[in-house]
Amino acid sequence: MTERMLRPRSQTVPRSRARRLPPAWHARYRLTPWWGKVFAVWALSRLVTTSLILVLASVQGPNAWTGASPKYTDFATMWDGRWYNIVAFGGYPSVLPVTETGQIGENAWAFMPGYPVVARLLMELTNFPWAPVAVFVSVVFSLGTALLFYRLMARVQSPATALFSVVLFCVAPLSPILQFAYAESMYLFFLTLALYLLLERRYWLLFPVITVMALTRPSGLALALALGLHVIYRFVTRSRDQFSVAERMLAASVALFSSLMGLTWPIAAWAATGDLMAYTDTELAWRAPYIGYVELVPFTAWFQGGVWWLGSPWGIVVVTALILTFGMLLFTPAVRRLGVDLRVWVASYGLYLLAVFFPQSSTFRLLMPMFPLLGAAALPRSRIYRVSIVLIFVAGQWGWLLICWGVDGYDWTPP
Repeated sequence: MTERMLRPRSQTVPRSRARRLPPAWHARYRLTPWWGKVFAVWALSRLVTTSLILVLASVQGPNAWTGASPKYTDFATMWDGRWYNIVAFGGYPSVLPVTETGQIGENAWAFMPGYPVVARLLMELTNFPWAPVAVFVSVVFSLGTALLFYRLMARVQSPATALFSVVLFCVAPLSPILQFAYAESMYLFFLTLALYLLLERRYWLLFPVITVMALTRPSGLALALALGLHVIYRFVTRSRDQFSVAERMLAASVALFSSLMGLTWPIAAWAATGDLMAYTDTELAWRAPYIGYVELVPFTAWFQGGVWWLGSPWGIVVVTALILTFGMLLFTPAVRRLGVDLRVWVASYGLYLLAVFFPQSSTFRLLMPMFPLLGAAALPRSRIYRVSIVLIFVAGQWGWLLICWGVDGYDWTPP
């Protein structure tokens, strides 16, 4: 019997990899724990993204938030970062602002308290000003999200694919916002934790996670739908996957709790202002520059937006095609490998966006909670594919920064 026949299978795999890496590097890579690999990916991606941001900041002209060529922290706290600053220091108005035409104007009720409260608490502890603290909070949560995302993907993918999913998350076209004064980093952290706990079926721990998540970004109703569908699926498949009565009651309670948390902020706005529609009318103020002040009718905004952008009938045709394409995407083999729960979340959140949001440049940011789909994009193992998609994503960062973040006179493409 030859030496090769006697060699265990586990020893043949590293030799093939060793041909691609120097032996010392390969040994070091194998000894690095999963969290070390994720940290390295995150750190390298932040260097790339920060470099792009600094280049754009160096040519940024004077604008409503900064002077010319602002420093990083000032540049990173523009746009909605100013609204979060207002919330951190002044809270929310008890009297809603009214436009000259008698409509509710833009105000702080559109921005939930989770992120600015955390930043303000850290400011009190450190005596540091808003800008560096706000950016620091986002950066820390982005690292936490990357670590959790690996654990989430490792539940449904191989370790190597899970790690490349993290690479795609860290270099995604909208990843610069993970180090801006926006709530996205904090929200994605708690969303990822919620999805991980759901896959682990640790329902009790979802209660505090949902509480914070639903008060950071509006998503409680979307998660409630996903949890409700999770309960239905587990009940239907209980013959091959035990689903005890106690577990059913607990899972259903979490779904109900998430729906209540999804309504908490609109109720809080109503209680503070005395206006039942305070939160809804505030949100509608942001789409008024496009289509004027209109009532919120579920599942109409995307078609209104399609007509505004492309005219009729092409706007309606394109939106319909997008909906059908999205539905078919969820049944492709790569996406199906993510498992039922993650697909149900993506579908539920997509339905939520279709029901209440108006499509414009901020929609790219609102698509970020669908990030589990990156696990499907990470499946191909071709080196050419993986290098190409990383380069395309980095180029997408620069495109998004130019179009949505940088300000050139009157800007109608907010991030």
